Amino acid sequence: MKRSPAIRAEVAADMSLLALASFDKTLAEHGRAPLRALRIDTLQVNVGKLCNQTCTHCHVDAGPARTEIMTRETMDAVLDVLRRYPELRTVDITGGAPEMNPHFEHLVEQSRAWDRHVMDRSNLTVFSVRDKHHLPKFLADHHVEVVASLPCYLAENVDQQRGKGVYGRSIEALQQLNALGYGEEGTGLVLNLVHNPLGPKLPPPQAGLEADYRDELAKRFGIRFNHLYTITNMPISRFLDDLHRSGQYEAYIEKLMTSFNPGSVDGLMCRNLISVNWDGRLSDCDFNQMLDLPVDGAAPQTIREFDLALLARRRVVTGMHCYGCTAGTGSSCGGAIA
Repeated sequence: MKRSPAIRAEVAADMSLLALASFDKTLAEHGRAPLRALRIDTLQVNVGKLCNQTCTHCHVDAGPARTEIMTRETMDAVLDVLRRYPELRTVDITGGAPEMNPHFEHLVEQSRAWDRHVMDRSNLTVFSVRDKHHLPKFLADHHVEVVASLPCYLAENVDQQRGKGVYGRSIEALQQLNALGYGEEGTGLVLNLVHNPLGPKLPPPQAGLEADYRDELAKRFGIRFNHLYTITNMPISRFLDDLHRSGQYEAYIEKLMTSFNPGSVDGLMCRNLISVNWDGRLSDCDFNQMLDLPVDGAAPQTIREFDLALLARRRVVTGMHCYGCTAGTGSSCGGAIA
């Protein structure tokens, strides 16, 4: 989605004002600057922006009309990095709907052949797309951890955020995964759910919300899962546009800034992973990637130049959006931090 000239001008004006209170300045005030990587044990791979859904909170601006797709050549460069660096124990595959990439299964198969832990960040409804019905069994056969978006346990909230009928198809997909052993103790098939708040607010405490999800989904549908991750909506792309249209941008940014929690900094995902864009460019995280913020200029810039030693001690590139990961109990691809 392209922003209108008016929205783009408003964003630029707001960002210039907010730059006076930069994230790096806040880190310095708490003795946490500069922000640097601690290690890299996770390779997060965004295989493209193509998706079968168009969600209001999507920071990727993904959808059915997007054409950005990781090629087999770039994917093989990713696999070459995995081959060369056994320290990269986890492959975190995201999108778009990552399963929409025609080479998704190749990436999974090769990563698992090298004994890597593979995570698939799924929207669940992709399993009902033509030629994708086999995916639940494929994921189970390869012991892929499924990290599934389900913003709420109530149909009304999910369909409002993700589209009409999404809740019903998501429940059917979760039941399919359960039937294969996902979420069942002793199977090794891990199913984690992801909650994003509806609108410009911070997620509630993760532990309490997980208990609510567990009770409601079991009672209504007999669904089982391992954990729930709460993730803050980031003021990026489609959600950013929505904030401006509704006049809530400044209030939301202020909420994120005033909720800064220095105790979240040590657990930020940018400190132990590197993000690979669909075209092979490297960023500190998926959010930086969507803002076209590459890794620090002193570090390798693409997957073909990958050097683990250099990247593992890089300085992390930050921006105003980083308040989203450090607000309240913190937010990362693995949920709450502090």
